[in-house]
Amino acid sequence: MGLSPPYSIPDFNIDLKRDLFLIAGPCVIESAEHAMFMAKELRRITLERGIQFVFKASFDKANRTSIKSFRGPGMTEGLRILSDVRKEVGVPILSDVHDASQAEAAGEVLDLLQIPAFLSRQTDLIFAAARTGKIVNVKKGQFLSPWEMKNVVDKVREAGNERCMLTERGASFGYNNLVVDFRSFPIMQSFGVPVVFDVTHSLQLPGGQGQSSGGQPQFIPHFARAGVAAGIDGLFMEVHDNPAKALSDGPNALDLSLLSNLLRDLVAIRKVLKNAAG
Repeated sequence: MGLSPPYSIPDFNIDLKRDLFLIAGPCVIESAEHAMFMAKELRRITLERGIQFVFKASFDKANRTSIKSFRGPGMTEGLRILSDVRKEVGVPILSDVHDASQAEAAGEVLDLLQIPAFLSRQTDLIFAAARTGKIVNVKKGQFLSPWEMKNVVDKVREAGNERCMLTERGASFGYNNLVVDFRSFPIMQSFGVPVVFDVTHSLQLPGGQGQSSGGQPQFIPHFARAGVAAGIDGLFMEVHDNPAKALSDGPNALDLSLLSNLLRDLVAIRKVLKNAAG
């Protein structure tokens, strides 16, 4: 276990409790070149807008709709690529772990380990991720209420790790649809952890295209602005330079060209809230 304050990433002088932050990147590592390109572009944009940034890309998407869907390069090659991005671009890295056996190796490279929503009740996985000492970001299952996520926080803490974040990504609302209950933000913040709003996955239409998920990216700006106005600690957005050709979750991804102006609006909203709070 490190001696760092709970939500700081000392290597990059980032404190996730200090101000609004953005977790962003392509859904999955499509290639080393693409991951590096996206990380550099996202770093440039977030620096211009004065927002803290964590790069996200999955080395393996183990929960794709179809057996034929692209999953990524796998753990060994994926972690190598993410390590290179971390060193060259100078940004902290987040990726998913799907099995307890992945946690130790992932913890040697990643700054934040993410537990996917479908696995948010898997105790052994949560314990393994927590025991790395890294920040653990747990996505709220589509099947869970916000108050049930207190049990997840307790699991991370029971493993000896105070560095837990929770992410809202919508709740199942009938077939192939999600809905966001904005009450979940203050409810989960009451557990003493930062709360992130996964805007793009909240606009996903799970399995809505038969062998893949659909999405409603036209509503991303509306959801993002509403989330920041509601007082979230951070945003999660899958961003791609060409969503139509993305190998995973393109239908709900934000086009890279739209990010800068959206962040401008979000920073302005956050400033209003801070000024109102004195």
